Amino acid sequence: MLQDHTIGFIGGGNMAEAIIKGLIAGGVAPRNILAADPVLDRRAHLATTLQIRTSDDNGEVAKETDLIVLATKPQVAANALSALEGGITPDKLVISIMAGISTTFVEESLRNGCRVVRAMPNTPALVQTGATAICGGRRATAEDMEMARQIFNLVGTVYQVHERQMDAVTGVSGSGPAYAFSFIEALADAGVKNGLTRDVANGLAVQTVLGSARLLQESGEHPAVLRDRVSSPGGTTIAAMHALENGRFNGLIMDAVDAAVKRSKELAGIKLL
Repeated sequence: MLQDHTIGFIGGGNMAEAIIKGLIAGGVAPRNILAADPVLDRRAHLATTLQIRTSDDNGEVAKETDLIVLATKPQVAANALSALEGGITPDKLVISIMAGISTTFVEESLRNGCRVVRAMPNTPALVQTGATAICGGRRATAEDMEMARQIFNLVGTVYQVHERQMDAVTGVSGSGPAYAFSFIEALADAGVKNGLTRDVANGLAVQTVLGSARLLQESGEHPAVLRDRVSSPGGTTIAAMHALENGRFNGLIMDAVDAAVKRSKELAGIKLL
């Protein structure tokens, strides 16, 4: 299904590159992928490493492809979309990964009746372990949603949600890798503080988080159940959990997600920058 399409990317950053790598691994010919980016070095990198076609003209990409992925920063959404309107016809599918930008905003900016799907992937897509949520605009069909699902399945797992939930998705999984990286860094620093070498501390921290996530995923248990199994009466883990509770660990994570959700909503209000 994907192999039958020409796919354009407006923006050639890391997330676009991750999706392009997934498409090529999934059987899409590099010659059928065209990416636009204003930075010459970035275009050269994509052309050299992925063998795709590149351009500095967003309008050219829109005209030459039948499925367009909007991968620009949300702050420049209005300008990027205005340059595309002439090249996007009603028969084309537009998939937006711009944080905070609603399908309605895209539809109203591209007033020719194209179909729009909104997606929020995250950076683990770079190693094909991403988490992506998708939702459809007013004209998006079941086939369009399946097309989007196929694309993002190539770089991880996909969940379909209502658009009103997309800001929460941004706060949980879109920004979530940063929370995980910060936790891993702190865990490794604590190991160094207590006498471990940096390489051992980093390795233990990374593998502990990786293994814990896999155990949780494969067991199907609630996180609290697995945590309780580690917390022996009077032991080291329950002492550590006491310290985390005193520091409002859970509350701080929830506050962080709330802050990201708020910012996602603010970005939706940015029209011109």
